Amino acid sequence: MTPSEPTIAVLFADVAGSTRLYEQVGDALALATIGKCLTLVDEVSRGHGGRLIKTIGDEAMVAFPSADQAAAAAAEIQGRMTDFAQAGNYRIAFRIGFHCGAAIERDGDVFGDSVNVAARMVGLAKSGQVILSAPTAEALSAALRERLREVDVMTVKGKEKDIGILELLWQDSADLTSMAPRPKRKASRLALRHGERALELSDAVSSLSLGRDAQNDVVIADRMASRLHAKIERRREHFMLVDQSSNGTFVTIDGEGEFEVRREEFKLHGRGHISFGHAHEANPGETVTFSCVEGDA
Repeated sequence: MTPSEPTIAVLFADVAGSTRLYEQVGDALALATIGKCLTLVDEVSRGHGGRLIKTIGDEAMVAFPSADQAAAAAAEIQGRMTDFAQAGNYRIAFRIGFHCGAAIERDGDVFGDSVNVAARMVGLAKSGQVILSAPTAEALSAALRERLREVDVMTVKGKEKDIGILELLWQDSADLTSMAPRPKRKASRLALRHGERALELSDAVSSLSLGRDAQNDVVIADRMASRLHAKIERRREHFMLVDQSSNGTFVTIDGEGEFEVRREEFKLHGRGHISFGHAHEANPGETVTFSCVEGDA
């Protein structure tokens, strides 16, 4: 990490229910109400050492020096927003997501991986929720970690490993519903073979590309294949074939027959083989065989 990339916590707070608010009270009052919500975010964040970076429509982006400060601000924002909505009889709430990591601060704005991951967190949050990543949870103090519950695990583009998702339980009430432990994710892998070459998708490698172009991970020397024909992505314990071709991809599952996949996704399962641009029976051409293997995490 360079001096220009400090570790900060990036928080997004998005007003949920704003579309309905505009329909119910009209543009002028709705706009003023949303403005008050964003001002609330600014005021609370500054009280916890945060700095409002910008507002984007109904959403505010704030940077904090630490994960604890972001968490404390998020909890207070949700509490004050609840009071504000009840007082005005508004059916609105905040969806909040934050992530702590390296970022670049330039000309009053913040860029980098932390911003991208924080944006993914708020996108996962429901109305009234505060969502954060597992790496951020590890940066919290012990007292705040006790206010977390696991929600899910997701695959993030550009990340080699899945990221755990947690919710911050910000309410002070003693009757919080406890969540039963989620079953452990199965450690899955996809074994592939192209000619004499063996490949594998697993936690370490989450995607690969296939096609005629030399830039692909698996180069298919078949005139019916497209240059960027398809890709296979691991999404949690599943492996999805994503067709991007002109002529389609043909998947044969042992015991089930052949399926044509054209500009859509197909979940690979069991064992079988993949043909590119034509049915396997019509012209075997170059194929990729696969086998899905599952085990305990």
